[in-house]
Amino acid sequence: MDKEFSLQAVPQSHRNGFWKMFVVMLGFAFFSASMLSGGELGLGLSMQEILWMVLLGNLILGLYTGGLAYIAAKTGLSTHLLARYAFGEKGSYLASFLLGATQVGWFGVGLAMFAVPVNKVTGIDMMTLIIVSGIVMTFSAFFGMKALAILSFIAVPAIAVLGSVSVGMAVEDMGGLSGLFTYEPEATIGLAAALTICVGSFASGGTLTPDFARFAKTKKTAVITTLIAFFIGNSLMFLFGAVGAISTGLGDISEVMFVQGLVVPAIIVLGLNIWTTNDNSLYASGLGFSNITKIKKSKLVIFNGLVGTILAMWLYNNFVGWLTLLGAALPPIGAILLADFFILRKANYPALEEMTFQAVRWPAIIAWVGGFAAAQFLPGIPPLNGIIGASVIYVGLTLLSEKVFATEKSLELGKEV
Repeated sequence: MDKEFSLQAVPQSHRNGFWKMFVVMLGFAFFSASMLSGGELGLGLSMQEILWMVLLGNLILGLYTGGLAYIAAKTGLSTHLLARYAFGEKGSYLASFLLGATQVGWFGVGLAMFAVPVNKVTGIDMMTLIIVSGIVMTFSAFFGMKALAILSFIAVPAIAVLGSVSVGMAVEDMGGLSGLFTYEPEATIGLAAALTICVGSFASGGTLTPDFARFAKTKKTAVITTLIAFFIGNSLMFLFGAVGAISTGLGDISEVMFVQGLVVPAIIVLGLNIWTTNDNSLYASGLGFSNITKIKKSKLVIFNGLVGTILAMWLYNNFVGWLTLLGAALPPIGAILLADFFILRKANYPALEEMTFQAVRWPAIIAWVGGFAAAQFLPGIPPLNGIIGASVIYVGLTLLSEKVFATEKSLELGKEV
């Protein structure tokens, strides 16, 4: 039996209660890139502006991921299986490939993000660090949700405590909270750009929320744990990065902790943070490629982990810009799932095994292209543009195609009469 339910709904007998889901979702929201993004905010905003931007950004992300968590808990389905309803059986392969390939890419980049600073500080061979960490992270991802829960139980408190120690030292170096809140950056960034950083840092990863939230016993548990995880977990990550940057001028939390003399804690925080991020990435990529190939997720996790480990330094040096572009393609997928479920299907899907899916549903494909274009070319907040654009186009095209189909059917009936 596939205990990760790669190609079926998670039965109630394998669902988890509040606390287990809470730590898993916190581990999901403890995202290494959010600390780097927080560092960017710290170098360009005042502390008051940072707090407002982080809260507003997480409100937008919370609504987006909370909606996806609700669908997942109600249906028990992963992002990739949910995509069959909106995109069709073969159409869902587009969503699965984009999500899966992006996550394998970020897995490799994450390995390098760990190895490069640790090599610089300790002198341990870079390739040894990449290979060992790649094997360890792939091994834990192989065991699925159970391993993710155990890792999160360890990583979440450790990151929270050690990050808080670093923040405490940074605040003390600035002369206390008064010094922190009177800080003014030398070069400022606009609030729209800041909000883009906040939302954009996790909008692509947040699209994978159903892969984890489908294990929640109730819809309430799924939504609440997701919302709290973002407002606590993601906010902490931003604040760790921002306060460290304000204090030292460095945007990377690991570099901040190295400067503070917290070498061992820095390696632990960096390692655990990337570990939780990478395990989630590998887990989600396995589900994505399982939807396409029908091979068990656990086998694909090993293959994806091997690919990400081998290509880690190449991805880190050459592929980050491309991965960022791919990331802009993911929020429109989540938007189409939300629009299909809540607006068009009135929050009710037939069971997966009862469905006969179309091969490709073109309104979803066209809406995805339109949402991606809106994210790339329209002014404003790119992920939000992609989400709104894809939703509007998808609902409009679906209603139009259904109206045309109904008209053609009535004309045919008229001819028969």
